[in-house]
Amino acid sequence: QVQLVESGGGLVQVGGSLRLSCAASGSGFSIGAVGWYRQAPGKQRELVAAITGGGATNYADFAKGRFKISRDSAKNAVHLQLNNLKPEDTAVYYCNAGDHPDWYNDMQFWGKGTQVTVSS
Repeated sequence: QVQLVESGGGLVQVGGSLRLSCAASGSGFSIGAVGWYRQAPGKQRELVAAITGGGATNYADFAKGRFKISRDSAKNAVHLQLNNLKPEDTAVYYCNAGDHPDWYNDMQFWGKGTQVTVSS
């Protein structure tokens, strides 16, 4: 059974940084394309960043220049570096992944999320 586990969330002050990780486990599962999403209270889930199996990346406008998504093939994981955090970045961040290289919205597997809270 495939599992995605997010980690790295927490409480940080405005301007601070966090590094989120999405680690995949499961017999024979190699993490392919990944999307990081977030959902704030009372708001719809939104895409933050995505990466294909080949390493091509895509960012939401609010993430450009502040966030960076990267692959860690040795650990079967994908990271999301969050820099210059703002209060509006407060949300639960979710990892979504497939076992294929091409990214698309709402792939096969979801993690349970990690909370990011930015205090002003």
